[in-house]
Amino acid sequence: MIDAATVREISYTQFLRVENLTKRYHRDAAIADVSFSLVPGQVLGIVGPNGAGKTTLLETLAGLLAADSGAVTWHGQQLPPQRRKEALFYLPDGVKPYQDRFASDVISFFAKVYGRSQVEVSAVIDTTGLASVMNKRVRALSKGYNRRLLLAVGLLTPHDVLLMDEPFDGFDLRQTRRIVEVLRNEAAMGRTFVLAIHQLVDAERACDRFILIAAGLVRGIGSLAALREQTGMPNGSLEELYLAFT
Repeated sequence: MIDAATVREISYTQFLRVENLTKRYHRDAAIADVSFSLVPGQVLGIVGPNGAGKTTLLETLAGLLAADSGAVTWHGQQLPPQRRKEALFYLPDGVKPYQDRFASDVISFFAKVYGRSQVEVSAVIDTTGLASVMNKRVRALSKGYNRRLLLAVGLLTPHDVLLMDEPFDGFDLRQTRRIVEVLRNEAAMGRTFVLAIHQLVDAERACDRFILIAAGLVRGIGSLAALREQTGMPNGSLEELYLAFT
């Protein structure tokens, strides 16, 4: 009989696996030998301070940056950079799509591209709390509402995995809790998220597993319980665990 841990590891390998992903700028490695796996319905947090390599990791994973070495496999098959957009949808930090258009235009465009019904569109607008700004131009949106717009675009896509860079930046505590709830509900329905986060409290609320990264290197990986066990800190916060690993 195959035990639960083996079944879990097989699931990790067959969904999405990143192996020894490395990106260098000249002689300096922005990320080095990064390896991890995902299962459907998981929220994975890439955790570290600004400059740790989080964005480089997401952009290399998404195929926007050419890796110097390493591989990404999808359901057991190699997934080259030019095909990553088939499985992964990347929501970058600090981007305002179609700034001169109304928020409603952006939503309508992506809904049409991905064949979403009006019922589905209305549900996404309600879920992300965009109703009050649909008639505003994108350039006039606050940072928080622009984040909501990007999340709405991501939710309209059919992609199994959403990569999100600093998804909570620009939100207050109440707004962050609402977006965490949205992500958790989507994950419960099978969608998978990879979040690059520097706010450790937000990461602890949102994520099932964590990659602790510093100076481009993975220093720890696992659930909060696993990281606590590895450090011998049974009540450690994510912040305390990160300091212990790095």
